[in-house]
Amino acid sequence: MSDTHRSTAVARTVTDVLQPRNVLLVGMLAIGLASAGDWTGLPWGFLGALCAGLVPAGYIEWERGRGTWGDRHVVDRTQRAPIFLVILGSLGTGALIMVLGGAPPGILIAMISLWVMTTVLLAVNTLWKISVDSAVASAVVALLSVAHSPWWLCAGVPALAVCWSRVALRYHSVAQTAAGAAVGASTAAGFLFA
Repeated sequence: MSDTHRSTAVARTVTDVLQPRNVLLVGMLAIGLASAGDWTGLPWGFLGALCAGLVPAGYIEWERGRGTWGDRHVVDRTQRAPIFLVILGSLGTGALIMVLGGAPPGILIAMISLWVMTTVLLAVNTLWKISVDSAVASAVVALLSVAHSPWWLCAGVPALAVCWSRVALRYHSVAQTAAGAAVGASTAAGFLFA
């Protein structure tokens, strides 16, 4: 196997393993746990993961099954608006359930922060193809570092790997991944207002 093929294979593995639904599943469970201070935060974290990652991923798979998109990456920027609207609706619904159910403040702040991030991504996407995968990876790292411990910033290495994989697979430019990562990392700013 040539170095180019090997690099592409590694990039494909990184982008598939660290895709948003997987990162959000682990991240939101951990944020829920940290927010509650014990296991009672796990159901809230799962609700967050469901609304932020699993519902949107299910919608993408449903559209793929209908033949709307060729793969989960939806590389054509002009086709992404419906996904963003599903994410916004799902996050908003999840946040409302959290408010009504008395969820720990940290997981609710994370949901609202992700909603704001998605709004920014949608606005930018109307003009330019920003990297959602990079945004999600850096958002989860930033949120975990605020909710749990600054040691979670060490998880920035996998987030950088996501950025590299998106460029290596030619889905995004360096600028598009850097912009996505910057938007994602800024989601932790929601905790400044708590």
